[in-house]
Amino acid sequence: MEKLERRYGLITAICMVVGTVIGSGVFFKAQNVLNATGGNMPLGIAAWAITGLIMIICSAQFAIMATKYEKVSGVVDYAEATCGKGYAYYLAWFMVNVYYPAMTSVLAWVSARYFGVIFGWDIVGPRVMTLAGFFLVLSYAMNSLSPKLAGKFQVSATIIKLIPIFLMAIVGSIVGLVNGTLTGNFTTVVTEAVGGTNGSGLFAAIIATVFAYEGWIVATSINAELKNPKKNLPLALVIGAAIVVIAYILYYIGVAGGASNEVLMNEGATVAFSNIFGGIGGTILNICIVISCLGTLNGLMMGSARGMYAIASRGVGPKPEMFAAVDKHTNMTNNSSIWGLLVCSAWLVYFYGANLTESWFGLFSFDSSELPIVTIYGMYIPMFIAWMIKEKELGVFKRFVLPAISTVACAFMVFAAVYAHGVTPFLAAKENGSFSFPVLFYLIVFAVVLVIGAFFAKPKKND
Repeated sequence: MEKLERRYGLITAICMVVGTVIGSGVFFKAQNVLNATGGNMPLGIAAWAITGLIMIICSAQFAIMATKYEKVSGVVDYAEATCGKGYAYYLAWFMVNVYYPAMTSVLAWVSARYFGVIFGWDIVGPRVMTLAGFFLVLSYAMNSLSPKLAGKFQVSATIIKLIPIFLMAIVGSIVGLVNGTLTGNFTTVVTEAVGGTNGSGLFAAIIATVFAYEGWIVATSINAELKNPKKNLPLALVIGAAIVVIAYILYYIGVAGGASNEVLMNEGATVAFSNIFGGIGGTILNICIVISCLGTLNGLMMGSARGMYAIASRGVGPKPEMFAAVDKHTNMTNNSSIWGLLVCSAWLVYFYGANLTESWFGLFSFDSSELPIVTIYGMYIPMFIAWMIKEKELGVFKRFVLPAISTVACAFMVFAAVYAHGVTPFLAAKENGSFSFPVLFYLIVFAVVLVIGAFFAKPKKND
């Protein structure tokens, strides 16, 4: 099998963690968090902090795994080493056909959405959706034709995307303290939280922040292309995760200084930029946000483009000899990239039909920006348990304490998702005499995808 060139260093890996995580989520999910908590700022900050802590805990566990296991595609390698080839295959199949493309498609739309905001376009109108498709193809082309350029763009976009975040964190906080808006937002609750209690509102807010924090695991997809991966990948995961958590909490506080909670809940965080930096300043920062989103889209496309290669390199999946091919000119997995683009496009159509219109898919309409992410946290749990059983030569902390805490953290995420996307909608629908349980119908889709994958799980006899 042809091998990929080791072209990326520590800085690129850190930028991939930071750049893939920090993107659209912190900008458009801030409004979701406020709505989930009823404008309760301390409760919202708690949600950002809890999800951030979970990300740091899990990234620390994967950092330790990275020092022991190295093959082709990070998390898939860890799954194979801990739970066996079969489990690794199904995890990879899920990531290729659900996890990566679902997130990537949402990022394509969000990038187009913030571009459209600059020109006053309808965020669910034809111009934005057409642009979303173009951004998806653009990211695919850059990763397929020039992976080195994609890596350089990731570094540049990471630097640019930190500008609006830290400007809002610093200037917004100062302005809010001076004019009293920040103090008022911290002491005023606009309405009751989702579900009627602070507990259910906190769960809903935590799941809303999941999308904003997700993407760090994508950095493991360039494991085979990273210089000194056993040293650089763990450093990138831990350093990158810490930078993200600090940036998010400071940004969320800064936004609260730009407008009242009620206004932010109705109009989103972009109004805070305009209020603080003026029309021109707000437009410039919105452009930075677009670049930020495109950087995240690029990072996710890196994972999508390499997905089928990670499966094919193990001699399984459909046509492994085709998807394992590496282009001799670009040293890129072009056939794998084509599959990634196809599935991303399908999920973009689904996201539009299920979330931006009047539910094309009926009961099978669920939030594809959140539920696939929570699923993968559930799939980490067997890996952490197997690690505790197998790694007998490690000390107590690395063998038991950290993976046990990681397991609890992942289980909490699954519980919060079921409560926020399952129990809460079900209770609300029951009051109206209808039925709604999105988690159930998402799990049906999840099961169907895995059943399809089962047909390609065994290596062909002639391979």
